[in-house]
Amino acid sequence: RLMDALMGVKRGVPGAALPELKQRRVKSAAATAVLEPEPEVPARSDVAADNAVPAPPFWGSRVVKGIGLKEYASWLDEDALFKGQWGLKQARGGPSYEELVESEGRPRLRGLLDKLQTENLLEAAVVHGYYPCVSKGDDLILLDDTGAELTRFSFPRQPRGRFLCLSDFFKSEESGETDVIGLQIVTVGSRIGEATAKLFASDSYRDYLELHGLSVQLAEALAEYWHARVRSELGIAGRDPHSLDGMLRTDYQGCRYSFGYPACPNLEDRAKIAELLRPERIGVHLSEEFQLHPEQSTDAIVVHHPEAGYFNAGGRR
Repeated sequence: RLMDALMGVKRGVPGAALPELKQRRVKSAAATAVLEPEPEVPARSDVAADNAVPAPPFWGSRVVKGIGLKEYASWLDEDALFKGQWGLKQARGGPSYEELVESEGRPRLRGLLDKLQTENLLEAAVVHGYYPCVSKGDDLILLDDTGAELTRFSFPRQPRGRFLCLSDFFKSEESGETDVIGLQIVTVGSRIGEATAKLFASDSYRDYLELHGLSVQLAEALAEYWHARVRSELGIAGRDPHSLDGMLRTDYQGCRYSFGYPACPNLEDRAKIAELLRPERIGVHLSEEFQLHPEQSTDAIVVHHPEAGYFNAGGRR
């Protein structure tokens, strides 16, 4: 009605007028504001410091290529694909989402997975590694084999709540103990990106969106699959759930954090991971804007601490 009235006024329709603005009563900010003192931020949160440190299978980095689709396809988050990437949803009076998944989602998914296999569009590969480390305040210091500083990450700390910081999940420098951190970069390769670009250039937008969305989710599936392998190598996979839903809810020990998210928002830290892991060995490069190319790639730091989980460094967990 508002747009009809607006167009009527613009066209000079006799009697056309915009409706009067409704008056809103807004309480004065001065009357409602309650000043609270800023809490004193501690140097470390209440995260347990007596957890055991697992022994990694090796130190440094290793490359793994030729990972078959069947190894990580089972880790695909179908809801993220169907709802988030493909926009599959129930229309008013139409079939339910579950019915659409069975009639449209999964058949289309099976067809695309077969296409990826037959046309050899996937080049799944991983470069990962384990490094000794210690924490110091908000910093995490990675060490070389002599105990000297290799590189350093600085993470934000929550200003309230539990005052969590990623560095808290590692042994402090003062403890005299050395901890371990996992790093990983995974990719499904550049061929699938080239295939989606061709679809876009030919105006095949639906096919482009479906294949592009699937490629992004396959990269995430590969990252989850490899994170599970890291947990197994560290000997902390005993708490892994038996269902994929439990895995996707991160109902396991430890956590995988990617740069750009609230707990580690600094994208420039990707350059430090790239310097250590040298992802060009699997065809992945870091742009000047600190984006991974090909797009269907992800990086992460892997934390083994039992209390590690996702949190917002700007507020409460």
